[in-house]
Amino acid sequence: MDQQDTVRLLQECDAGVKMGVAAIAEVLDQVSSQELYRSLSDCKREHEYLGRELQELLSRCGGESGQPSPVAKGMSWLKTNAKMAASPGDATVADLMTDGCNLGVKTLRRALNRYPEADALARNVAERLIHTEDALTRRIVPFL
Repeated sequence: MDQQDTVRLLQECDAGVKMGVAAIAEVLDQVSSQELYRSLSDCKREHEYLGRELQELLSRCGGESGQPSPVAKGMSWLKTNAKMAASPGDATVADLMTDGCNLGVKTLRRALNRYPEADALARNVAERLIHTEDALTRRIVPFL
């Protein structure tokens, strides 16, 4: 186990959780389907729960909170608002969320590979976050 790998993996997860919560919050009020709304709300709650767990783990490790890249946040906001303005609706929300989940899974898998010496707790949280992203994608595919 390597303390630096553990902190860095937790920070990557924390940044991903924050991106996910912000992305869902950005579109939630524009969803018309109750099923899609519930799926997104459930995922947002799960991300918030994982975020609290990540904060606790980071605190125990002496690490600071992870932050999404300002460029990534800006690009996400721009893409979301442009697509929703051009084509509002549940299909667009599902498309945006699917893209975001796929990017999140890819980023987290890369982080798991980049920080192989992270402790088991950090790796477990990353895997749970990946599972959450995959599960949301499966739940919202019918809305595409």
